[in-house]
Amino acid sequence: MIFVTIGTQLPFDRLIRIIDKLAPELDEEIIAQVYKCGFTPQNIKTVDFLAPDEFDSPFNQARLIISHAGMGTILSALQKGKPIIIFPRIAAMGEHRSEHQLATARKFKELGRVYVAMNEEELKELLFCKELKPLAEIGEYASQNLIESIENYIGLK
Repeated sequence: MIFVTIGTQLPFDRLIRIIDKLAPELDEEIIAQVYKCGFTPQNIKTVDFLAPDEFDSPFNQARLIISHAGMGTILSALQKGKPIIIFPRIAAMGEHRSEHQLATARKFKELGRVYVAMNEEELKELLFCKELKPLAEIGEYASQNLIESIENYIGLK
């Protein structure tokens, strides 16, 4: 199963349209959290809003996560060892208030931690690659080295 999430602040019709268009070719269940979408998908199952405890179920069951470049979703995928494709919102297209999602996506791609698609063609190429594996995994807490560095910096050690 593929789980698509766009966050809960703004609709992201461009991403949902692309996923809905590609869904018939994928031969896999797709569930999308679509929050106030102005587009009505025909080929994927959608939910408008998922409370945090409800969100975990499809997220944990999914073999692949597709998301806007929201830090919460990225960190959750890295913590749970899920492959994730980031498809950033573009402020110039009216999808957000600033281009911070582009910056987030570029940095994570540079670090090699997530898959990033900047357009429909790149998203399609990644979606049809059935062998996507998690590119990185992180723990629930900061590393001991980071904790010690912060403690040293603020004078606790």
